[in-house]
Amino acid sequence: MTDRLSPRDILDHLIGFPTVSRDTNLPLIDWVEEYLTGHGISCHRHIKPDEPIKAGLFAHVGPEVDGGVVLSGHTDVVPVDGQPWTVEPFAVTETDGKLFGRGTTDMKGFDALAIWAMVEAHHRGVSRPLQIALSYDEEIGCTGAPPLIDAMQGVVPRADTVIVGEPTMLKAVTGHKGGTTFWVHVHGFEVHSSIMHTGVNAIMYGAKLIEWANRLNAESAAATAGPIAAQFDPPYTNVHVGQIKGGTAHNITAKDCEFGLGFRVVPGETLAQWEDKLRAAVAEIEAEMQAVRPETWIEVKPAFALPPFKPEDGGQAETLVRQLTGDNGTQYVSYGTEASHFQSAGYSVVVCGPGDIAVAHQPDEYITVAQFEAGQDFMRRLLDSLSG
Repeated sequence: MTDRLSPRDILDHLIGFPTVSRDTNLPLIDWVEEYLTGHGISCHRHIKPDEPIKAGLFAHVGPEVDGGVVLSGHTDVVPVDGQPWTVEPFAVTETDGKLFGRGTTDMKGFDALAIWAMVEAHHRGVSRPLQIALSYDEEIGCTGAPPLIDAMQGVVPRADTVIVGEPTMLKAVTGHKGGTTFWVHVHGFEVHSSIMHTGVNAIMYGAKLIEWANRLNAESAAATAGPIAAQFDPPYTNVHVGQIKGGTAHNITAKDCEFGLGFRVVPGETLAQWEDKLRAAVAEIEAEMQAVRPETWIEVKPAFALPPFKPEDGGQAETLVRQLTGDNGTQYVSYGTEASHFQSAGYSVVVCGPGDIAVAHQPDEYITVAQFEAGQDFMRRLLDSLSG
């Protein structure tokens, strides 16, 4: 039988795998599968269909009945390129009560605790099932969760409660904004800039769409926020453009302009509502372009879509985590997680994990030893509740 590792031992292994989203996560998945199966826990893989160098993994312990708890984590991390790290990012370095390493907070710290809890649950025996679901591609739009959730159906008993372990300082987060991004390509018509009125400058027409986004943000900021939106910072759906490229030369009207345009959508509003607004604005600007050159147009391609995570009225996941933590506060966050995908699939969901989101994605990312140990205490209490 495989030795039973401590959470810290497991964390050391997980951080050692450089599972940046652009690269493979299979060595990590191989290790987790080998470790769990070494303790008699059957594992199931979901291979990413169009990129088989990535996989998700899920497993079940306890009685083969519905109604269990899922511990949900992701295995990918953001890059370290260009960041001024003072320690090796893909190894755990302990200094001054902190465990440094890429992913220690976001979110391999929780993953390590969840793997430890699965093995403990298997050996002690639990009367209510415990499951683990480890995804890929969370950091590039939470795109790995929906196919992993689909893969779980009918393979393991249907759980009803999900704890998504993103770093919340072990507070119960019950709502977050959704997100959707579109890649916009303005196709213009090149002429000499001295006769620019006979061409279509893609950059200048693209700027009209960006200015539309600015006006939308200003209008939303000036409006009175609803009761749920008011819990967020900012208390409205915001529109953002972070990158732009285009043009050939200063004296040529730009033939192309490309940029990403994204929305952070508050619960109570839908992604479709904001896409409709975008496409209406695009149609208006496109008509202006085509009045000059009919062959010009604006291409809008969806990049990813994450629904808002809505607070549940008396949700059992929230109730469970509040019982385990004693936290009765109201916490909503503006960043997105895989919670909304589980919620869309019919699970009761809460976001709760160790660590501080403020240090996620930063150079010298860390989780404090105190938070990591508090996470283990949380898992012990969860195991007790599943054994009662």
